[in-house]
Amino acid sequence: MKFMKLGSKPDQFQTDGDNIRYVATDLATDIVINVGDVKFYLHKFPLLSKSCHLQKLDENDEINIHDIPGGPTAFEICAKFCYGMVVTLNAYNVVSARCAAEYLEMYETIEKGNLVYKIDVFLTSSIFKSWKDSIIVLQTTKSLLPWSEELKIVSHCLDSIASKASFDPLRVDWSYTYNRKKLPSEKTQQIVPKDWWVEDICQLHIDIYKRVVSTIQAKGKVSSDVIGESLKAYALRRLPGLSKGNVQGDTLKCRYLVDTITELLLPTEKSSVSCSFLLKLLQASFVLECRETTSSSLMQKIAQQLDEATMADLLIRSPTGEMALYNIDIVRDLVEHFVMQEGSTQSDDPDFHDVYRGLSLDASKIKVARLVDSYLAEAARDSSLPLSKFVDLAAMVSAFPRLIHDGIYRAIDMYLKEHPEITKSEKKKICRLMDCKKLSSDACGHAVQNERLPLRVVVQVLFFEQARAAAGAGSSLPDLPGSLRALLPGGSYGSSRSATTNTDEELWDGDQTTEELKSLKLELASLRLRNTGNTKSNAGKVDAKTAKKVSKLGSNKGRRGANSGSDTSEETMSTPSRRIL
Repeated sequence: MKFMKLGSKPDQFQTDGDNIRYVATDLATDIVINVGDVKFYLHKFPLLSKSCHLQKLDENDEINIHDIPGGPTAFEICAKFCYGMVVTLNAYNVVSARCAAEYLEMYETIEKGNLVYKIDVFLTSSIFKSWKDSIIVLQTTKSLLPWSEELKIVSHCLDSIASKASFDPLRVDWSYTYNRKKLPSEKTQQIVPKDWWVEDICQLHIDIYKRVVSTIQAKGKVSSDVIGESLKAYALRRLPGLSKGNVQGDTLKCRYLVDTITELLLPTEKSSVSCSFLLKLLQASFVLECRETTSSSLMQKIAQQLDEATMADLLIRSPTGEMALYNIDIVRDLVEHFVMQEGSTQSDDPDFHDVYRGLSLDASKIKVARLVDSYLAEAARDSSLPLSKFVDLAAMVSAFPRLIHDGIYRAIDMYLKEHPEITKSEKKKICRLMDCKKLSSDACGHAVQNERLPLRVVVQVLFFEQARAAAGAGSSLPDLPGSLRALLPGGSYGSSRSATTNTDEELWDGDQTTEELKSLKLELASLRLRNTGNTKSNAGKVDAKTAKKVSKLGSNKGRRGANSGSDTSEETMSTPSRRIL
């Protein structure tokens, strides 16, 4: 830390209790100056020779200057300077001394080398050139407004800090605080990280921090992702519990901080701030009851990069008093914003048919669909989650491109397991979210043994698995008997999501008699792939595999009612051969 010593005489100021200061000399004091609740017993000559303001008040032997900036401490520094006593100025007291000297009008016009001049030289030659001293000085200016603002100390500090933060990291040769995790390349090369400055300014009050970041942004030399890292570091430091979704501290101060960061400081560039951090801010905005514009702005930004979120990021707890464990409404709103933004982006961009742009949009939708599937699988563990909210959220991404439907199948199975009381029509409704044709082999193997699924779904899974196996063997799919064909959607081979007619409504219910199950089992087991040439042996293997699964299906369905249902969902996924991706 830089410092400057003024004067050469020993310090002769004495204290008498908490409220009296005097100079220990042989000469009797001839003036009393009241500053706040402190009385200073001093001598007129050294004070009046350097202070134009005190000269104007010389009519009385007792003077009140209660409004002097910096209070008694700052006045004492100025008084000691007038006596020529030793005074040490540093980053912590230089602003109060400068403001007090301005108040007392200690200018060059009254005496050469007066205090105002000396402090200005110290600020310019030392303080503003020092990274950490500039930050300390800027922090002290808040309690000395508007003096520090009018004297341009604030603006000089802002410019100094912003200029240094904008330096090429290779040119940084001063000390700074850095406890953040460096990149592997930064560790091996011992280079200065590009966000080297973010921790040091975390000590600033939000109003001052806001001006520092705005000044840095105005210079245009710091990338938006570094600004984002600075905001994240500041919020985590100033909002205890933010990382855990439970902000603690003064509600008004925390609310103001979240509002300020969100509405004034967040960069406009996409992905400049991590989606995870934005979701933490969103959660804090609900807990702290921030302005509606804050929550709305965060929702918009999160939706722009929702494909970067993780399932854990979306597990936002419901407000106190609600039965549901997680706030699924927030996730639904985010997905809705994402859908709307994707649509508006395409319609506003005349070149949205461009191949690369289309691939990018599809990739984002695939990630969001996978994210929603994972979230639903976790949220489904909550026994108080209404079916309507589960279905609504899943339906919002049902049209998104998916290579496989294993994720939504896992979510459906988890919901059926945790909500055994749902009706047959509700089972039908939730199972329609899944496309049986898009289940992987592992998922199919799990589904055909899953007694929680309606019989119709199991038969569809078997059929499409057989069709896939037949295609792989180079053989053709045979005609199905009418009773089996009725179990497929609308009696059609081509779709796994067709609407169900009233005549086959009961096939969803899974309440067939033992004789009906046995008949269906025999019809499925009797299917043989009709191949010619070299594919006959492969077709035989496919049919044998199918017959074995159908046989097991019949025995399991025959026991329905005797058993409450298996836990094959979790047991199978725990084994390597049956794991659902």
